[in-house]
Formats: sequence, structure tokens, C-alpha cells
Amino acid sequence: MSNTPQDTDPDEAALIEWCIQVEELFVAAGVPRKDAQQYIEDEADWLTDMFYDGLTPEEAAKEALA
Repeated sequence: MSNTPQDTDPDEAALIEWCIQVEELFVAAGVPRKDAQQYIEDEADWLTDMFYDGLTPEEAAKEALA
């Protein structure tokens, strides 16, 4: 059974979209996309916590880049 968009949990979909926004903010700050993607993968638990704590992508990116 394949995972189609309608099968995706709404919270998971929101988290993925949030991470995409964080990635774009990293890239806008000068981080190479490959490095931004690797960082998000490496720090997935921390970023997930920030998402569920209600941080905006901007707040999360600022904290991560500090």
C-alpha cells in the first residue's frame, strides 16, 4: 500500500510543511540547501519539539541559526 497525500496524517503534513518553511529560511540566510536539509534531518526530534511547542518557522530558524 503506497502512502498517498490523502493517507498522510494532518499533523504530519503540517510538520512537513513547517520544516519546508524552516529550510527556506535557512537557505535565505545563506545556508546551502543540501546543508539545510541535512541539518533538518539530523535535528528532526528537536525541530519536531519546536513545532509542537508552537514556534513559528521563523522562530525555529532563528533559534537554530543562533
